[in-house]
Amino acid sequence: MFGICNLAIIPLRSESSDKSEIVSQVLFGEHFQIIDTYNQWSKIRLQYDQYEGWVDSKQYQLISEQDFKHLSNDSIILSADLIEYITDSNGLLLPIPLGSSLSFLNYNEINTKKFSFEGTRTSGIKKKNNLIKTAYMYLNAPYLWGGKTPFGIDCSGFTQMVYKLNGYHLKRDASQQAFQGEPLSFIEESEPGDLAFFDNEDGKIIHVGIIMSDNYIIHASGKVRIDRLDHLGIYNTETQKHSHKLRVIKKII
Repeated sequence: MFGICNLAIIPLRSESSDKSEIVSQVLFGEHFQIIDTYNQWSKIRLQYDQYEGWVDSKQYQLISEQDFKHLSNDSIILSADLIEYITDSNGLLLPIPLGSSLSFLNYNEINTKKFSFEGTRTSGIKKKNNLIKTAYMYLNAPYLWGGKTPFGIDCSGFTQMVYKLNGYHLKRDASQQAFQGEPLSFIEESEPGDLAFFDNEDGKIIHVGIIMSDNYIIHASGKVRIDRLDHLGIYNTETQKHSHKLRVIKKII
């Protein structure tokens, strides 16, 4: 079976329970395969990044395998403002967050509620220097484990969404993103838009941010913020301490 998110945002949980940890979010228009069911819950695999988790079965719309394949092969069209509105056939408004998927609106067999959208869209691959401009749209967004929107976002959700809005594909978690791209030997070799990864005492990648010019980095830690970056890691000028230990810098694009 296959489905699509027809609500603004739904939580993707690690287990089939409302009390379970939210590991990610499914944004409006994202489609997925249903790989298991249990009571009122469905375990899904998102088409975009193959991320898996459990969603409430009341919070999505079933679609056919053929429509799933069509959407998977289509160009990705995303909403491009912090918040936009979808209108249904009755004129009711549904707010949707930045980065919602709009491709399915062209399919009458999927768009059964006759949603329409008159806001700003984005699609296709943008120049690398546009990544920082997009990242600024999330500035001061509160940190939220599993979050993917300007109203709550985690470090890898932030990097994934910034790249996605510019036409580039990243995996969901920082540890997964760290396997993408080519490593750089020195910070001085990096360009704005490259990714910096940080590890813990056990050597596990636990954090990621987007490198800016002049040894700055924008990342989600407490909120999406801008800090200094040096060969040791992220230096927080407010606390005057390093908050994250640098592991590797990767050029994805």
